[in-house]
Order: sequence, then C-alpha cells, then structure tokens
Amino acid sequence: MQVTDILVLHKGFIFPAAFIITALLLFSCGELNQQETERVNEALNDSLTSTTETWNLDMELIEEGQKKIQLKGSYSASFNTKKINETRIRGPVNVLVYDSLAAVKTWVDADSAIYRADTSEFELFGDVKVRTRDKRRLASEYLKWEHSKNSISTPEFVIITTPTDSIAGTGFNGASDLSSYTIKQPSGRVIF
Repeated sequence: MQVTDILVLHKGFIFPAAFIITALLLFSCGELNQQETERVNEALNDSLTSTTETWNLDMELIEEGQKKIQLKGSYSASFNTKKINETRIRGPVNVLVYDSLAAVKTWVDADSAIYRADTSEFELFGDVKVRTRDKRRLASEYLKWEHSKNSISTPEFVIITTPTDSIAGTGFNGASDLSSYTIKQPSGRVIF
C-alpha cells in the first residue's frame, strides 16, 4: 500500500515539474539581438579550428601551372582559424626553389619551418642553410623568406659565403638568390 502512495505522489509531482520546465524553455527561446548574435558568432569562429596532420610531407607550390617550390619535412600540422592560417613543419626541412625553366636555383635546409599560405611567407628555424646555383651560401639560426617579394631577412647572426669572399654579421636583408644583400652590423677581421 505504501508503494502505491509513493507512485501517486511522484505522478503528481512530475506533471507540474514538466510543465514548469517546458514553460521556461519556451520563454527563454526568443530571438537574439544583433549584438548577442555577433558575440555568439565570434565565439564560434574562435573555437572552430581546422587542423590537418601529415607525416613525410612532400608539398609543391605551383604558380601559373609551373612548380616553383618543393618542400619536404618529416611532419606537419596545418592550422586554419579566423586568425591563423599556417603550416608548422618539423624537420629536417628541405626546400627546393625552381626557376622559370624548372631547374633548381636554390636549396634550403632547416630544422623546422612555418609556412603561411595567405602571405606566401616561410619562417625557417635552427641551422638554416641556403645554397644557390651560383655557389653562394648563407648560414643562420633563423630566416624569414617572403616568397612573393623574393626577399629573405633575419635579425640574427648570419654568414654569407661567395666564391670570392665571405662576410658575417648581425641583421640581414637581401634577395632570395643572395645576389644582393645588406648586413646591418658586419663583423669579422681582415688579414693582410
């Protein structure tokens, strides 16, 4: 007999509780104003991240139907959000830069890299070495390469070697084929 009384009590409690919850949901489901909608969309955009991982990366950048760059790395992770669009590459990283005749004109090696497709920029980190077809060489620990501007730069120490001389210093700006460059703080010694 007591069990029946408890069930009746619960049945009597369930109906008013369900009615109150349903009423609250209906009244709270109004339209958002424009400011609230913008805040919700901003929060969703910040939380929507597209990530792609690749092992044994072999990426080619093609412009106007012609291969311009081939990049290889052991691992990459591409991040794409409203604020970030980049690929982080672990090394060893090897880059081949091709001329208009599809011949390699520059070789680049580094420990790791970041590639930003929207600005066509590369950042190369750790034991960066650049070699050109003209036997010019660059060595540094960091290098920023703006492919669309055909320029490279670093605020760090750099060594440039050509077939006839070499120079070292801190701070570097130049063409990506090392045909022209400026070293902000050259250093070294002269032997007579």
